[in-house]
Amino acid sequence: MSLASRIRQRRQELNLTQTELAEKAGISQQSIESIENGRTKKPRNIIEIAKALQSHPEWLLNGKSIMPISEVNSRRIPLLSYVQAGLFKDANPITDYEGNFEYILVDDDISANAFALRVEGDSMTPEFKEGDIVVIDTEIWPNPGEFVFAKNGGNQGTFKKYRPTGIGTGEFELVPLNPDYPTLNSHDYQISLIGVMVEHRIYRRKR
Repeated sequence: MSLASRIRQRRQELNLTQTELAEKAGISQQSIESIENGRTKKPRNIIEIAKALQSHPEWLLNGKSIMPISEVNSRRIPLLSYVQAGLFKDANPITDYEGNFEYILVDDDISANAFALRVEGDSMTPEFKEGDIVVIDTEIWPNPGEFVFAKNGGNQGTFKKYRPTGIGTGEFELVPLNPDYPTLNSHDYQISLIGVMVEHRIYRRKR
């Protein structure tokens, strides 16, 4: 199997288009196309491509010494929209939605009901920017100061910082990091916690 075939295979395993892989690696779609067509034999951006494909560059280049990361203590979880994640606890198991969204690879110690989100909007800047990916574990209860995904009435999802209010009341606030946005209080709003962030992935952004 050639470099072109290994990159194409890994991209397809991750359900990525050439454009999506290019964005994650910080290069052009034409560069990915050139590699997969075999025209580019030694890409300058092999490290970035390997990271985007969650593989080792040595494996992509020669296919011998090191296996893809996906084959060692890892599994895939779905990348959901805020709307899909807001429905998560009321919907069928994630396995029922096979193929309706893309997936990412995570460590095997994350719970079976974990999912990923692509951050929307700027309410959590500067720490979380639009397009960042966060992994949400639905089997963990948050500690003060951790980041959570919650449902704010209906099926409207929101990603915020968790802050308890009072002692033993069970009430809490969802706090944006951007001061231009309001804090949501569980005393005033019907808020249902869905899960806790356990991983934050930042991809290279276009300038």
